[in-house]
Amino acid sequence: MDRVLESIFTVNLGVKKDEKVLVFTDLVREDEAIGEDEKERRSSLREISREVAERGRALCDLTYIEFPSVSTHGAEPPVEVWEAAFGKRAVKEIENRDLLLRILKKSAEREDIKAAEAIINEYAESPGAVVALSNYSTSHTRFRDFLTRCKRTRYASMPLFERSMLEGAMRADWKRVEERTLSLVGKLNGADTVIITSHNGTSITFSVKDRVFQADTGILTEPGSFGNLPAGEAFIAPVEGTAEGTLILEWAPTRKLRKSVSLEVKKGVVVEISGEEEFTRDLKKKLSANPLCGNIAELGIGTNDKAARPDNILETEKMLGTIHIALGDNSSFGGHTSVPYHQDFIFFRPTLEALNLKKDEKTEILIEGEPRF
Repeated sequence: MDRVLESIFTVNLGVKKDEKVLVFTDLVREDEAIGEDEKERRSSLREISREVAERGRALCDLTYIEFPSVSTHGAEPPVEVWEAAFGKRAVKEIENRDLLLRILKKSAEREDIKAAEAIINEYAESPGAVVALSNYSTSHTRFRDFLTRCKRTRYASMPLFERSMLEGAMRADWKRVEERTLSLVGKLNGADTVIITSHNGTSITFSVKDRVFQADTGILTEPGSFGNLPAGEAFIAPVEGTAEGTLILEWAPTRKLRKSVSLEVKKGVVVEISGEEEFTRDLKKKLSANPLCGNIAELGIGTNDKAARPDNILETEKMLGTIHIALGDNSSFGGHTSVPYHQDFIFFRPTLEALNLKKDEKTEILIEGEPRF
């Protein structure tokens, strides 16, 4: 187990001795309405985070932070985390320009983002690597984007991480995962349309024209590298407004649904949610508060043959032979939708075909869950 923890720094991130590294996690707030099982899981994540930090202190110049939960995936972390990542001076300059609050609320305009980038480039002092062990994902945030794109920080995003992953998906042969994922990306890039069907009734198409598939390989040693741990997927932001079809959800992010939930998608967004599950009400509430939460934000295809857990989306979405589709934000990886929400849903035994209409070519990627890459 110690070797696996150490490999996060030495293999996945390639941390050098005395390099500055930031590790953080989030804590359950008193007003969070969660059950005892969830509290126990979150408590375990805190313990894992502390173990990771302790192991890392022997290898690098490490800073560890705990902060109150932001309660949803894709929301920006609080100011104290920004200060740890960019330095107090840079954050103060962003705040003085009346930019910080707009960024935290995800209401910043393009000019605001450019102004913040300029401040970060001039004033920020950032770590060489980040291990993001918060329960709620920081992957699809400006915080992460500024670190990896502006400061070239290497970033391992590990939301919902559980101890069992250290014994399973984190023991993957990362070189093999990298080779498989890059091969998949090579087959996909150049396509302009994706067609997905599944045994459960899922059927959806969308455009990926002029968008680029990216590889999450687990090897995060190049400056500006970003990905999940455990890793293993190729992913893309579909073109907004193009998705049409039906998604049948059989799994929530951390549990199997008692009854399936149906999402009807038109012009790139979820327009109708039906089902008797309690999860249906939760999803309707989220989308009614902000319709952009229903944006078809991401397609991902799993490439990790050691990933096996169906009940934790961080690992589930990496399973070889699966796909996942996310709703909400995609502004940090090639899309144009900015909203404080990003949620992935898994689909088992899918068939996925990529079309290049200009060349009149069809490439089979998955046939009922069997890889063709």
